[in-house]
Amino acid sequence: MGFGFWGRVILALFLLLQASSLWLPFLQQAEAAAATAKPNKRSMLKGRKQANGCNLFQGRWVIDPSFPLYNSSSCPFIDSEFDCQKYGRPDSLYLKYSWRPDSCNLPRFDGVDVLKRWSGKKIMFVGDSLSLNMWESLSCMLHASVPDAKTSFLRRDSISSVVFQDYGVTLLLYRTPYLVDIVKEDVGRVLKLDSIQAGKAWLGMDVLVFNSWHWWTHKGDSQAWDLIQDGATRYQDMDRLVAFYKGLTTWGRWVDLNVDPTKTKVFFQGISPTHYLGKEWNQPKKNCNGESEPLAGSMYPGGAPPAVDVVNRVLSRIKVPVYLLDITTLSQLRKDAHPAGYSGEHSGTDCSHWCLPGLPDTWNQLMYAALLTM
Repeated sequence: MGFGFWGRVILALFLLLQASSLWLPFLQQAEAAAATAKPNKRSMLKGRKQANGCNLFQGRWVIDPSFPLYNSSSCPFIDSEFDCQKYGRPDSLYLKYSWRPDSCNLPRFDGVDVLKRWSGKKIMFVGDSLSLNMWESLSCMLHASVPDAKTSFLRRDSISSVVFQDYGVTLLLYRTPYLVDIVKEDVGRVLKLDSIQAGKAWLGMDVLVFNSWHWWTHKGDSQAWDLIQDGATRYQDMDRLVAFYKGLTTWGRWVDLNVDPTKTKVFFQGISPTHYLGKEWNQPKKNCNGESEPLAGSMYPGGAPPAVDVVNRVLSRIKVPVYLLDITTLSQLRKDAHPAGYSGEHSGTDCSHWCLPGLPDTWNQLMYAALLTM
């Protein structure tokens, strides 16, 4: 016996309700999972840097005859501690290496294009001497592209600047090794893990490039603070990775509260490695001194420093988009790129910073590639 029109409608509704009742538990489970899930910015960052199937940070170092991108003798912005050629480094092959991602081509740095794109803009590097390294590198790269352009150069303890006057582009450096504040009080210098009063100077920028970690490990005479304060409690010391996590978390809150992502692009420079311990690349009796070639391949035997995990954890909780310049591994491969003993009047062997021209030029090239896609 056939169904009339209304009979077919009733049958369809019955089947739909029955199907809904079968799927209801699964829908409820999915809704509950979605409600409790935390946004994973780490995967978002990974997806962003792998846009179009390309991971800019996975690759290897190759010799490129067109490198370096500038000569240190023609750049007026390089500090003596980074000018390795001026201070007698005998080899020059380290200047000829360029980074080649495995899955795509890294865009050639175009300084004129950068200056035109950023016309009227302010770019600020915020952090320690690794930020100084990167800031001076970008200043030299742009200067080499427009060597006759008018520039002004101002160096101060806290804020320094290079202005490309013909283009209205300002590159600023704000020196703050911990990002959070150090306050001089009656008890001494207090590192306040929950305070960023200095952040007022970072407002109004078009691009912010943050960096921290290098100074968190310093102890003894090179330690910049006397006490650590976390909330209302003060400590003589604490686990440095824990302190770094707390301080970086405060920075993350500052970003969320103060950065308008429609006006300001935010980068985190990533953890810059050191090469004091040759055992990390299976040469236990060595450090960076005398090294003249990168490690072959794309993997570093010593693995990632633990600070990388701290950075990833903090970035995963920030709501404002922050682009991670994931430079750790590619920099670990460059055991040859440090000043070592060729750093002006600075004593000792420097396996922390980088020669200019050199590795920080690649960091800026990667940032340029990222800005092209943002």
